[in-house]
Amino acid sequence: MAALDGRRVAILAADGVERVELEQPRQALDGAGARTEVVSIKDGEILARDHDLEDAGTFAVDRLVGDASVDDYDALLLPGGTVNPDKLRMEPAAVAFVRDFVQSGKPVASICHGPWNFVEADVARGRRLTSFPSVRTDLRNAGAEVVDEEVVTDGNITTSRSPDDLPAFCERIVQEFAGASAAAAGGGT
Repeated sequence: MAALDGRRVAILAADGVERVELEQPRQALDGAGARTEVVSIKDGEILARDHDLEDAGTFAVDRLVGDASVDDYDALLLPGGTVNPDKLRMEPAAVAFVRDFVQSGKPVASICHGPWNFVEADVARGRRLTSFPSVRTDLRNAGAEVVDEEVVTDGNITTSRSPDDLPAFCERIVQEFAGASAAAAGGGT
């Protein structure tokens, strides 16, 4: 696996985040040498869920999104869960953070319901994306080309469908985040 050697990754999440969709990618990124931070719309802790229905503990919040800047991070992870992205898309600071990140060209990865953030940030148009089936109509209506594939990378955005796809998603985001880091170090992107 490619080393991320201290690269800073923001994990934007709120109450209702699907635990495995934050935890497994975070472990993969940390294991590859990244420094991950949970960025949220409130201080303290966010509530995690299991299959949207069961309580699944909490995650500590490292930073408020209103205090964060794209310049502070090398990549962005948007986990899903139904409630999490719905809360994020109602917060202007979170929407602006996602929009600014995508427009910066830095890598952004999202799984399951997480791509709803791309709709609200108006960055789905013209992109080839995948997501949980119930989000696909919203992505199409926002101008995305929607496909049903395990993991999809289009430019600086990587998307995946569901927790079932986590092994492939985790492997791909480490590759994409490392590739972008190497390009930036070499004067590329």
